[in-house]
Amino acid sequence: MRKVGAAGAAVEATFVGVRGVAGVAAAALVLPAATSAAGSADVAALQVALRAKGAYAGTVDGVPGPTTTNAVVRFQKRVGLAADGVAGPRTRRALGRLGAPVLGARTLRLNALGADVAALQFALAWQGAPSGPFDGRFGPRLQAAVRRFQVARGLLADGIAGPTTIAALRSAPEALVTQLAWPTQGWVSSPFGPRGNWFHAGLDIAAATGATVVAAAPGRVTFAGFHVGGYGNLVVVAHGNGLRTLYAHLSSVSATVGLRVAAGAVVGLVGSTGHATGPHLHFEARLRGLALDPLPALAR
Repeated sequence: MRKVGAAGAAVEATFVGVRGVAGVAAAALVLPAATSAAGSADVAALQVALRAKGAYAGTVDGVPGPTTTNAVVRFQKRVGLAADGVAGPRTRRALGRLGAPVLGARTLRLNALGADVAALQFALAWQGAPSGPFDGRFGPRLQAAVRRFQVARGLLADGIAGPTTIAALRSAPEALVTQLAWPTQGWVSSPFGPRGNWFHAGLDIAAATGATVVAAAPGRVTFAGFHVGGYGNLVVVAHGNGLRTLYAHLSSVSATVGLRVAAGAVVGLVGSTGHATGPHLHFEARLRGLALDPLPALAR
């Protein structure tokens, strides 16, 4: 965990709940070096398929390694295949409908099922548009996530993942250029990225109930109140140029909608309201609706 220093309208249309197969040898969706923390979407899709078969219980993180290889071996032994740990064609066929195809092999739309859908879910999450659990099923939440990504990238927002949308997914996510102040004092107890079978779209900063939460940059409060989707008491601050920061699970809210705040202005107090198991601040940074890792933008 990382210790952090002291920090000196309406909610966006959709707040996605945050919790956040082709074989290993098959062509993978290669994420750019700028997001090297993101694993391969192809490997993530394999993990989703193995998880559906009860052979993998780890985090769907797209990282090839012993945990994933051992899961492949367990599955191969169970179905009577050579236990070499390589998810080749026979293993993929045994995995069923989540075993193939690779992302890009077809256009994906509502009700699609397969490894490419799982890869799409994973790639979209790292681009800032998580859609719920990684399960390889193209439902309404994934359709909405595709639309959010398309809108942010200036594409036709039809909710269909065709060649243009998939090509855009292969580019690097936009970086936050605005420097942010730490919104509270505490420890980073959960970073941005995969968490189990979900994607955590922000930072969790563990702190005592009642600890001060401040605006990370100057802006205008666009939401201040209780959010029924799981964030609990929530404050959203718009900073211009499409950037918004979110402060969730607050025990109390100090800001009001329309209020202009300076960096360091108090907006609430740490709590555990909404879907939280203990006191902490869930902090997000969204650029044109896409959730990006705020850590690189936070002042050192």
